[in-house]
Amino acid sequence: MHKLIPIAACALALVAFRLSPSSSPVSVTDSTTLPDPNTTDETPKDNKLVIYQLLPRLFGNKKAVNKTHGTSAENGTGKFNDITAPALQALRRMGVSHVWYTGIIEHATMADFTKYGIPLDDADVVKGRAGSPYAIKDYYDVDPDLAVDVQNRMREFEALVKRTHDNQLKLIIDFIPNHVARTYTSDAKPAGVVDLGQKDDKTKAFAPQNNFYYLPGKTLVVPKANNPLGAALGPKEDKKFNETPAKATGNDVFSAEPKIDDWFETIKLNYGVDYQQGRKSHFEPVPDTWKKMRDILIFWAKKDVDGFRCDVAEMVPVEFWAWVIPEVKKVKPSLVFIAEAYDPKVYKRYIEQGKFDFLYDKVGLYDGLRRLMRGEGNTEDITKVWKEESRGISSHMLRFLENHDEQRIASPEFATDPRTAIPALTVSATLASGPVMVYMGQEVGEPAKGVAGFNTGDGRTTIFDYWGVPEHQKWMNGGKFDGGRLSAEQRQLRGFYSRLLNLAASSDAIRRGRFYELQDANNLSQSYDQKHVYSYLRYTDKQKLLVVVNFSRDQTLKPTIAIPKEAQVAMGLDPQQQSTYTDLLNQAPATDNLSLNLAPLSAYVFEISPKK
Repeated sequence: MHKLIPIAACALALVAFRLSPSSSPVSVTDSTTLPDPNTTDETPKDNKLVIYQLLPRLFGNKKAVNKTHGTSAENGTGKFNDITAPALQALRRMGVSHVWYTGIIEHATMADFTKYGIPLDDADVVKGRAGSPYAIKDYYDVDPDLAVDVQNRMREFEALVKRTHDNQLKLIIDFIPNHVARTYTSDAKPAGVVDLGQKDDKTKAFAPQNNFYYLPGKTLVVPKANNPLGAALGPKEDKKFNETPAKATGNDVFSAEPKIDDWFETIKLNYGVDYQQGRKSHFEPVPDTWKKMRDILIFWAKKDVDGFRCDVAEMVPVEFWAWVIPEVKKVKPSLVFIAEAYDPKVYKRYIEQGKFDFLYDKVGLYDGLRRLMRGEGNTEDITKVWKEESRGISSHMLRFLENHDEQRIASPEFATDPRTAIPALTVSATLASGPVMVYMGQEVGEPAKGVAGFNTGDGRTTIFDYWGVPEHQKWMNGGKFDGGRLSAEQRQLRGFYSRLLNLAASSDAIRRGRFYELQDANNLSQSYDQKHVYSYLRYTDKQKLLVVVNFSRDQTLKPTIAIPKEAQVAMGLDPQQQSTYTDLLNQAPATDNLSLNLAPLSAYVFEISPKK
């Protein structure tokens, strides 16, 4: 980051606000009988959660050694206790309402906790020295790496839950329903719980009441190309793993020889779908796996968590979700369920039938904004999202620009310049009334440099290795969480995030307002570069907002924004009366015209009020 973030300012031209010339010929009959193509008939729901994703292993780590394949002693690891009240208060001040704690449940690892009664894992089926948080080893336990006192690790997690709530925040944890670690065994399960696979008939490839899928007569062959720790040897590493009969691999691979790019460290759970017989379903009687997963969710609900982010939810039958979510909400009705989802064709099914509260909007809005941030896209990608992909369900779509699966904005593999988030995140946070999410370090431009180990330096912050997050550590400032080591550019960037997220969290129009796109009203104007400029209205009876963003990296654009008569009437404004516009995002003085001076990579949120 070599440049200061441009201060968003509007050139106050000496011209009066004008209506769109194209708006006046529309007849009363047309406007009342034909649907307006610039909006939808969706009634927005107030679902404006502001979620902050963090990995405790990374979040509280103060060490900056970052040795490739380094141990926890060498590279350090964050603990539950490092997520202190000052840290949580700082997130709350940034506008956050929910913290997604990633990697809470115990997973396979190369770390040795045998002195605490935890079996040692085999490095041949572990990804990274720290291990993948998505290869669950015990659904009823927490990651011992995250505890100062390993014997009391669950108490430390429970204290974090209380601390989170005491600081007026709610918490979400992962639920990984599709697969578990190949070494899965629960040593912390409550009395009476039968372990996964314990009663399976292993002579059958598929049985409706089995928990796993089997390959009878075959032994697992781990990928020969797997080299867990480079030149060093991991625990039990010998290119072998004793699994006979072999089980199907997590990403639906029904082979005893999964490839290096498969999820070879995991085994697929059986929800009553016979994949090798045309995906024939066997849901009656209720499969045993359904009941076990329900009990696990209820276990964590009783720990007072507030929601679950459900990993690869589309790989689990929607019928299971339709059954289990209402079951778990009987215990805690306020729980939220978020689906990691990637297939727009089934979005509505997972909301309406599957009962999910929210779905990832990755394939739609994220992908479109990513192209714009890289200088490769067009604002028509945004139009397609609200008009088609999320039409009618926008309040249920979780928007984001980063998470643990995606590349960092500031990385060369994505956009390099973290300021590209200014217009993109503004759209993510204000386009609809659904949740918006930020990933730890995103708000200070973390670029994810370095080769951590299993993570080879691809623009993602590793979730598999012990590692420090350098730019985040500057904000953490040795545990003060005051941003004391941030550069001026980083402070400006984080200031933008804070203003935007607080505005999104508090604005009536953003939380529950209707939407009206202004591209059609402005695209005939020579001053309106519709490839880079995107504008729309959000409005309720209480508040009317105009959002304008400029995705261009190097051009200052000077459009005069036209708001058509139909939109003004819809907002409850008198088209014959002039309005004033106050930029809430940049805290700028009010103006009575919309001849704007849009700096490169800028965003504006104007509150519209009748001129007095």
